[in-house]
Amino acid sequence: METMTQTITASQVKELRDRTGVGMSKCKEALEEAHGNMDEAISILRKAGMASAVKKQGRETNEGQISAKETDEVVAFCEINAETDFVVKNERFQEFCKNIAEEVAATKPASLEAFMAQNYSKDPSITIDQYRSLVIQTIGENIQISRLAVWQKQKDHSIGIYSHMGGKILTAVDVSAQGEVELAREVAMHAAAASPEFLAPNDVPQDIIDKEREIAKGQVEGKPAQIIDKIVEGKVNAYFDQVCLTRQKFIKDTSISVEAHVQTRAKASGKTCAITRFLRWTVGQAI
Repeated sequence: METMTQTITASQVKELRDRTGVGMSKCKEALEEAHGNMDEAISILRKAGMASAVKKQGRETNEGQISAKETDEVVAFCEINAETDFVVKNERFQEFCKNIAEEVAATKPASLEAFMAQNYSKDPSITIDQYRSLVIQTIGENIQISRLAVWQKQKDHSIGIYSHMGGKILTAVDVSAQGEVELAREVAMHAAAASPEFLAPNDVPQDIIDKEREIAKGQVEGKPAQIIDKIVEGKVNAYFDQVCLTRQKFIKDTSISVEAHVQTRAKASGKTCAITRFLRWTVGQAI
């Protein structure tokens, strides 16, 4: 007995395209193969997407965007990379970044590896990594989620977030005072410009400090012994002024340090305030 041919309508093709982002012709082929069954057609496209994505996995992804998503409980950060800046500006890529940031904020994954293996909440039949592969198949470039972080919000703290150059640089600062988001964002803007590596001198690893001392001693050979230690400590302190956020000269007023600016603002508002943590990500650092 002959099998009746399923007629595929334009509305079916459009629905499948809207749900997957795949081209019209491939959607029509998938629907024909699935005899009009929408779920089966999606499955066929997923399988095709996986095969297509694998071919692109080895390509370099030097462009990208860093996104942040804030909820009542957390602030989530993620970096997503692509091959070209043209694709980074693509609507589909932007939607992917938004969805991934929301997913990180909602699920608070313990690691990037765990995140990639978990099911995607908007379509639990696929994992986050499979969702990424579908986007690769749709856009036609390799796409990688290179890192993520989750900040749990603390009571009576304020977090300021600053995105620079369309998400090429993203900074965040947490201060220990309520209602000081503007101050935290001001410091985050400073961090974007000044590129601090550490929060304060106590956060600089001892091996790095020892190396700076060694370099400083090499620069003062031949000086009187009684002043060498003083000169070396002065150079180490100058290094702290350069790489530690709290010790850097504040961008908007270089006559004071970032820490002094925070304390001036705190005194004016009658609050006790300190910078407790910061984040500064630049696209490509994690690759």
